[in-house]
Amino acid sequence: MITAHERPALKIREFEGPLDLLFHLIEKNDIDIYDIPISDITEQYMDFIAKMESMDMEVTSEFLVMAATLVHIKSRMMLPGRKGDNEDVEEDPREELVISLLRYKRCKLLAGELKERQDIYSDCYYRIPSTAKAMDIEIKLPPQEFVSAEFDEAVANVCRRNEIRFADISAKITHILKKDKLSVRERMKSVWLAISKRGRMFFHELFDKDEPPEKIDRIVGFLAVLELLRGNKITAQQKKPFDVILIEDKGMGENQ
Repeated sequence: MITAHERPALKIREFEGPLDLLFHLIEKNDIDIYDIPISDITEQYMDFIAKMESMDMEVTSEFLVMAATLVHIKSRMMLPGRKGDNEDVEEDPREELVISLLRYKRCKLLAGELKERQDIYSDCYYRIPSTAKAMDIEIKLPPQEFVSAEFDEAVANVCRRNEIRFADISAKITHILKKDKLSVRERMKSVWLAISKRGRMFFHELFDKDEPPEKIDRIVGFLAVLELLRGNKITAQQKKPFDVILIEDKGMGENQ
């Protein structure tokens, strides 16, 4: 005796179920699945059921349920007063049937693809890659060329180079951030006082002889002289490029 778990998949002719038969009728008649002529499909479906020579209720119960569903949908479609002002509001009786057919179509396509894959790869076997140990292969590691003393010496050299490099950068940053000793305005006052006392003097005499001036002091001093020239306070003479610059109080020159 065959139990429920051992019962094979039952078919009526070549159809696996009512949806399969219904889908076959739709494809055969080239019908739009979203706009099924329910009256024609119901008649064809009922003709197919009527032509069965034997009616095994256990096998055909699902087909009969679908037949009753189609008759019910057909009757709803034929009810008077269905079409009218509420046509856009009322649900289409075919909606659930269309959704079921679309689901069945998707499953059928996936099943067909899986069947093709099964036919292609049924004779294929997955082979797990073997390890060298399992194949009795001895792996020889390359000789270790690491020398601890040489590594320590290389690290020390890198550290020394970094210290020198960062020290240079620190010195440059300190020089850049160093505040000027004199502003241009303050230097203008000192230059003007010196020229007013002596009347005339060379540019290099503005700086201390005992202590060579820094580059920034020369720049600030030269800018102060230019500002005094622009203010028409002094005059400056230079006979040739890179020669000494003679600075003179303009008031003193006019008096002479």
